[in-house]
Amino acid sequence: MVDEPTDTHADASDGTATDGLSGDVIDRVITLTRRAREAVDDDEREAYLDEREALLADHDYVPRVREEDTGETLVLYPEEWVDDGVVQLDRIEDTDRAVEASLSGVGDPDDWDAVAEHNRRVADEIEAEHGEPHGPTAHAFADFMSNHYAKRVEEATEREREEFTAEYLPRNAWPTDEQLEAVAASLRLVEKTGRSLR
Repeated sequence: MVDEPTDTHADASDGTATDGLSGDVIDRVITLTRRAREAVDDDEREAYLDEREALLADHDYVPRVREEDTGETLVLYPEEWVDDGVVQLDRIEDTDRAVEASLSGVGDPDDWDAVAEHNRRVADEIEAEHGEPHGPTAHAFADFMSNHYAKRVEEATEREREEFTAEYLPRNAWPTDEQLEAVAASLRLVEKTGRSLR
């Protein structure tokens, strides 16, 4: 487990994008956090955490881990909200600037690399076979399921698909109108392709 302060002073928004952090940055931070938690070597763990801290510092954000009954949640706060490691409630003007991601997830974090590789294969297959608009959506969904839930794309629940469609895709992937209109069909292709590649 990563040795980090646990924050219980403020709840963050459950959105996955902010004015200060792009979807790519958020996904990379989640990946680095998962890999740090899985690392067996102290130097490797520190390397992941150092990269994460530097990446967030470039965007004036700080990480915290919040412990809950359902598991642990990584929360990314704007740096100006925090003083001596404590979130100052009176400095919070827009909770949508905070980012939350479950670290416990419902998938197996020990198998994260295999899950991520499988999900990339599914997206690559859809892109090669179907092109626009399904390919970009498949890649976005692969990133979402790998980083936020550590699950194979074809194992997504209805709630996870709804979260992707309503929140992650429009906020993080800069989708075209055609992508948004075809997202349900794209996710059906993802599920079918994912099952065929297992």
